[in-house]
Amino acid sequence: MTDSSTPSSGRLVAFVGSYASGPADGGGGITVVEVQDDGAALSVLSATSVPEEAGYLKYAPSTGTLYAVDERKTDGRGPVRAPASVRAFKVDQADGSLTRLNTLIAPAPFPTYLDFDEKRRALVCASHGSFDHVEQIVRTAEGWTVEYVYDDSAVLLYSVKPDGSLDVLRDVVVLAGHGLDPNDSPQAGGHGQASAHAHSAVIDPSARYVIVCDKGTDVISVFELSDTLTLVSEFAMRQQTGPRHLVFDTSGTHALLTCEFSSEVASLGFDPETGTFELIDSASSTADGFTGLNEPADLRLHPDGRFLYVNNRGEDSLAWFEIMPDKSLARRGHVALAKSLHPGLAARSFAFTPSADTVLIADRPAGLIRAYRVDRTTGALTELSELSLPDPAFIEFAELAS
Repeated sequence: MTDSSTPSSGRLVAFVGSYASGPADGGGGITVVEVQDDGAALSVLSATSVPEEAGYLKYAPSTGTLYAVDERKTDGRGPVRAPASVRAFKVDQADGSLTRLNTLIAPAPFPTYLDFDEKRRALVCASHGSFDHVEQIVRTAEGWTVEYVYDDSAVLLYSVKPDGSLDVLRDVVVLAGHGLDPNDSPQAGGHGQASAHAHSAVIDPSARYVIVCDKGTDVISVFELSDTLTLVSEFAMRQQTGPRHLVFDTSGTHALLTCEFSSEVASLGFDPETGTFELIDSASSTADGFTGLNEPADLRLHPDGRFLYVNNRGEDSLAWFEIMPDKSLARRGHVALAKSLHPGLAARSFAFTPSADTVLIADRPAGLIRAYRVDRTTGALTELSELSLPDPAFIEFAELAS
């Protein structure tokens, strides 16, 4: 859908991915939203219906290309529906509208995270894998028994052509192992760590490494990024932590992490010379006194470097933490979001505008994009505006060139 507004130069747009498989009617695809007055006004410019499960987006300004996952499990060897994939779109620099470039398969269920290295033209993707298993009957020396085989989780490395279109799937790393099974989380009926589940693949500020957070094994893996991915180190978090998303500060030596199963935020030191992590501090992601189920999801470090923002699924909040001089974390406040039926249907993504004075969050249960003004002194958020969209899942900004 489009409106009749006249294109203007220097527009700021937000691409909003949504889920067709979600509880709201009309979800799926990517909506292009104009952001005016740094979030004081939001309006829809256009939309595309694909990918249907647009759970993660990444914009590459050098080529004006938007990359999107189609976050699903391919339904069989002769798929009836579209397979799990990564898609490339050319962004019109006048109005942000999207033109399909091409699509490559994602050979593991539920591609869920993207990051891009402009210099190498390398796109990395974390594929979470599903919780499904196959029960296989096998015969051993001791007699008949059963083995359980789970879907693979993987890290995918794509090369990108000069025009921004996807070139080839250059390398795949299949993750192995499992955590405590069953564990204490109700996710997947207690089997949320029965196999590996990569939830993010982050390129560090030096663009030398790809950091993979595996919530299924409680391990953060560091890979050297070149034409392939080479394992450098592994850092084991505490059992049942569930590392999900990670962000670096500008120094490249300090990282923050959401821990999905333990409902924590962790502060980590990183040595870029050796590619190794160490734990500095961890703190509950929820307010004192909260006792319900909570699974923190996305996190963003404000560009000033003083406050970390985390969205909680269960507490249903967008919370902020002050980063202390010793890199410990102190929770300073939160704004309430719409209540979710369970964490899997809660708000899961937010992003700062380029000015860093405003943050937009996809409040999925409410079917809203909410804009908040950021107080740089206290970290506090004040609501500015909202826009109704069905099943919003992810937000990515682009400053248009014309």
